[in-house]
Amino acid sequence: MSKSIEELKSLTTQIRRDILRMVHAVNSGHPGGSLGCTEYFTALYGKVMNYHLPFTMEGKNEDHFYLSNGHISPVYYSTLARFDFFPVDELRTFRKLDSRLQGHPTTHEGLPGIRIASGSLGQGLSVALGVALGKKLDGDNSLVYSLHGDGELQEGQIWEALMFAAAKKVDNIISTIDYNGRQIDGDTDDVLSLGNLHAKLEAFGWTVLEEKNGNDLEAVIAILEKAKTETGKGKPVAIILHTEMGYGVDYMMGSHAWHGKAPNDEQLDTAFKQLYLEAPSDY
Repeated sequence: MSKSIEELKSLTTQIRRDILRMVHAVNSGHPGGSLGCTEYFTALYGKVMNYHLPFTMEGKNEDHFYLSNGHISPVYYSTLARFDFFPVDELRTFRKLDSRLQGHPTTHEGLPGIRIASGSLGQGLSVALGVALGKKLDGDNSLVYSLHGDGELQEGQIWEALMFAAAKKVDNIISTIDYNGRQIDGDTDDVLSLGNLHAKLEAFGWTVLEEKNGNDLEAVIAILEKAKTETGKGKPVAIILHTEMGYGVDYMMGSHAWHGKAPNDEQLDTAFKQLYLEAPSDY
């Protein structure tokens, strides 16, 4: 059943609560980027992407999503659970021995929704392009979505894939860059600046859209829907999505410090007060 915008906005808060609960429980994981990308995941699975349940690995005639920056697995797992790919209660196994919810997504555990192992940065676009080309060969008109970190674009393989996509006219892919300006060692501009990313992507032959309000759910839905109208025109489509690392928790926002650090008990309590829900469905 389709959810209203208000229901989806409430769900973003619930997903953020899930993210923090998961990383706190094992004192491990990546909350910053996960919190920043919550609107993207909610928009994708709640309004934009065409997919079917129960999940199948082949996913013929349905849209596919590939997470390249796999360290933000908490937001991915929570989204999949909240959209009924697997039971919400399984989130409590995050990063534990024999869990299907490892720190970076993997495939051999058979977790519904996961089609590739990811987290080795730079590889996800190549995989997504291969799937997109496979769909074309199969006469499958559905789309492929991928998500990448801005720091990930410092990897050379990404730029090879960007060239390949334009050269081969892979026009059934929508690749989004989570542009939060932060990475594990500091601000992206200080570590290795991406320069004018919009101009660079256009120079590499992509149709480029940009959204400054990446933590506004309705704006994210709108830019993804607009991107869909640009597919099928002979060029791959990129979205530069400006987000805030740690969004929703004031002491996490604006700093790279929470890229890969879990909150303690007191910090978790403070965060939950900021992420208030009248009737949360915490696992």
